[in-house]
Amino acid sequence: MIFQMKRRFFSWALTLGMAAGALFLFGCETTESRISAHRDLFNSLSPTDQQLVSQGRIRPGMSQGAVWLAWGSPEEKAPGFMRGHATETWVYYEYTTVYPYGYGPYGYGYPYGGGFGFGGVGVIHAHHGRRFVIFGDPFYDPFYYSAIPPRVQYPAKTVTFVNGRVVAFQHLVPPYRY
Repeated sequence: MIFQMKRRFFSWALTLGMAAGALFLFGCETTESRISAHRDLFNSLSPTDQQLVSQGRIRPGMSQGAVWLAWGSPEEKAPGFMRGHATETWVYYEYTTVYPYGYGPYGYGYPYGGGFGFGGVGVIHAHHGRRFVIFGDPFYDPFYYSAIPPRVQYPAKTVTFVNGRVVAFQHLVPPYRY
């Protein structure tokens, strides 16, 4: 009886795990999947634009449909006005890891893991005639220096359209580089 319950639980957990894995693997939209799903839109582009879209690149003068095939759906669309024309700017976001106060990815301490790994500060403390040496960061804050550094969303790419055609685009660098 217990064996059957364990087997049923394992079967259920395996099925759930496989479903979650499939959703993760196949739920992500790529340039290739957009091209495959919208072959008619891709075939309507010029050979030059087809090559750029296949590489995930765009150019000035490209249509909104071509940009969508190359970069996907934007997280934000911002209307605007430039040189007497109505514009629409698409904003694409990415995530970066932030290390507060210059603390790098190599643990606590000074940037790039200097010191003793925990700030490298030795403090001599006297108490009732005895001396103690305490190693560690005297400004340690577990909220700010957690083992899992915070991830911050930032605008990574923008593209601006006038009359459905690209007039400007840019790739932005992530903030908080150490």
